[in-house]
Amino acid sequence: MFESFTEKLKDFQKLINYRFQNEDLLRQALTTPKLGNELGISHYDVLEIIGDSVIKLILSLKLYHKGERDPGELTKMKQILESNKTFIMIAQKMELDKYILTSGKQQIIGTKTMADSLEAICGAIYLDSNLETVEEKIINIYFQDWDAIIKESTIFNKNKLLEFLQGKYKFTPKIVCDFKNFGSDHKPRWVATNPKIYNQRNQLLLKLPLELKSKFYKSQNQAEEELYLKILRYLKKKEV
Repeated sequence: MFESFTEKLKDFQKLINYRFQNEDLLRQALTTPKLGNELGISHYDVLEIIGDSVIKLILSLKLYHKGERDPGELTKMKQILESNKTFIMIAQKMELDKYILTSGKQQIIGTKTMADSLEAICGAIYLDSNLETVEEKIINIYFQDWDAIIKESTIFNKNKLLEFLQGKYKFTPKIVCDFKNFGSDHKPRWVATNPKIYNQRNQLLLKLPLELKSKFYKSQNQAEEELYLKILRYLKKKEV
């Protein structure tokens, strides 16, 4: 087991083109709490907290130097860039699931574990080196296309749909949907389907087409957010 851990640590350092002076920090950053508790070894919990602060500081400084001064727009961009959904997306692009040290058949793809691990890695690099190295090895490479990240983000889809419905009905309706997994536990392919919108009395408010459903996603949250966007587009088109 520990030999495979060592290989993963070596491979990950090649991926980010950075060699840790203290490799224990990297091992800790890549170890899930579940595995850490099973083996009685350090895991990523503390490094995740440090890394979260490090990432937010770097991104805030970058937004400032970029010249963004509008408070509303700044807050929106920060919410997207610093969200777990963005971190999960970045972690999946890095294929972090290949390097994270997990317990048995622990499911991590598309989960918060991916985001936590990314934060922990940034925390580990910061402690092993400095802020500039985190920026150079992680932020500048994997967060470089901000416009694409913001465009791809679905973080505000539910808010937009609720705002639209509130404006139309003058109250906040409840939106529910079903989830189906067409993959396996290790490689899920979630689809959000069968959406329903209820009023305050839990009565069906709107009948939506059965064909309204999301594409395949690795997490339920991603599938749900895309479905919200499709519902919003459908309702707006219906009004025209």
